[in-house]
Amino acid sequence: MKTINLQMFAAEPQNLNIRVFSKEFKELVLAVFGVQAQFRDFFVGGAIDVLDGVKDSATAFSVKTSDIPVTIGTYNKGENVAFGTGTESTSRFGNRTEVIYKDIDVPYTAEWAFHEGVDRSTVNADFEQAIADRLELQAQAVTERLNAEHADFISKSAQKTVEVKEVTKDTVAALFGELSKYFTNVKAKGKKVAKVTPDVYNAIVDSGLATSSKGSTVNIDDNEARRFKGFTITEVAEDYFAENEVVYAYIEGVAKAFTGINTTRTIEAQDFDGVALQGHGKSGEYIPEVNKKAVAKVKLATTSTATPSSK
Repeated sequence: MKTINLQMFAAEPQNLNIRVFSKEFKELVLAVFGVQAQFRDFFVGGAIDVLDGVKDSATAFSVKTSDIPVTIGTYNKGENVAFGTGTESTSRFGNRTEVIYKDIDVPYTAEWAFHEGVDRSTVNADFEQAIADRLELQAQAVTERLNAEHADFISKSAQKTVEVKEVTKDTVAALFGELSKYFTNVKAKGKKVAKVTPDVYNAIVDSGLATSSKGSTVNIDDNEARRFKGFTITEVAEDYFAENEVVYAYIEGVAKAFTGINTTRTIEAQDFDGVALQGHGKSGEYIPEVNKKAVAKVKLATTSTATPSSK
């Protein structure tokens, strides 16, 4: 974890009653995200883009995208293709497709804020260090809020849903076999990742598939399941998952995460001997439509007739 000493930063020209710490907070968010973000491998580079001093705008950035399919034809050597009667009206390369890119504005979808007070007479610690400590804790709180937002984004992005009645040590292999088959059939390339609830994690560990001959690397001694059916497995808390959802599986690096810092500052207070510590920012995520096929989830069915199936 990165800690900061506020006295090390050169003060920029500003109102003497207001001190701005947006750059310092940006560094803290980047450092904390790299350690505490539960779904960072879903995003490009396993990181988040942190923008300092963003304006009051609904748009985070713009991307250029094209949904024109690639078509492979044959080279036509017909006598009247590009020659003879077809000289001016045909091409041996086939029909020409025009390539056009569209600009897509990517919006911020959520906001965060904090507001605290540090009183010189009651803080009972070094005043400057207290502010630094609180900024670090706020960076951790922002990251935890992003964890929840990212989990929700993954759930909503999933193009594949597998429904099962339950996940046990006897059914977990078939479940991940279904997921593996899906990713193979959609020709998804890259490292396969699965974030699972504690119950699913324990089912993997207890499945008895810990032998290399069965393609699993479950370490029973350490109670850790690192890989299973070609997926890198990570256990995360249940409250990150939507209701009845127990697995989020995806190819790593298929999306982009970002947050913008409007301000992080201290202002001398009028009603106590100290400062108000304030911060405000926005956040969001983006995944190209075509990449959604590389995202899947497992949901517990609510009816007794459910069997492993897909939607």
